[in-house]
Amino acid sequence: MNVPAEPASPDRQTVFIVDDDPAICESLGDLMESAGLVTRKFSSAEEFLAISAQDPAGCVVLDVRLPGMSGMELQQRLVKSGVAIPIIIMTAHGDIPMVRNAMKAGAVEFLTKPFQDEELLTAIDQAFARDRAQRSARTQERSIVERWKKLSERERQVLGMVTEGMLNKQIADRLNLSLITVKLYRRQVMEKMEAETFADLVKMWERMKASSDANASM
Repeated sequence: MNVPAEPASPDRQTVFIVDDDPAICESLGDLMESAGLVTRKFSSAEEFLAISAQDPAGCVVLDVRLPGMSGMELQQRLVKSGVAIPIIIMTAHGDIPMVRNAMKAGAVEFLTKPFQDEELLTAIDQAFARDRAQRSARTQERSIVERWKKLSERERQVLGMVTEGMLNKQIADRLNLSLITVKLYRRQVMEKMEAETFADLVKMWERMKASSDANASM
């Protein structure tokens, strides 16, 4: 494995090149570094898989034919492991089913060798944009979950009922509370969840239900 003299920061977007051909790795690395991109190079899928749990920022430029685990197998492993780093597939031996499977699994682009430098750099721009969007979404979800964890058990009950469309009186009857008390809980939920509007609260609740972190706590 050939890595830069200065290792990339986990939070700095990096292009992870996975190709067993040293000449191609060097050529791609030179291209990307000339464009101001940080790179790391791996000669096998297993080498990259070993660092994938660190949730590295950036994207993977991945060759299909590799010793041991293939590029397509690595993509499937990452998907199953919940590693969401964007992937750009490259190969000189692609076919329609391979392209279809790669794109269905979330690949940003499927490039057939030889390809133009601009094609790759454009795909990397797209991959970085996707990576930033995904990380921003995960940060927001974690923030919502942390706010939800600060709610009392009763406030969580009210939150669930309110966002399911129940009226204050219905909630009061269900929980055997006064109407005034339900309104108080609703106000506290809005404040603690930092929701400016009821629509914001509903969106947060929907994201909560879709969040694995939240589901683990609920």
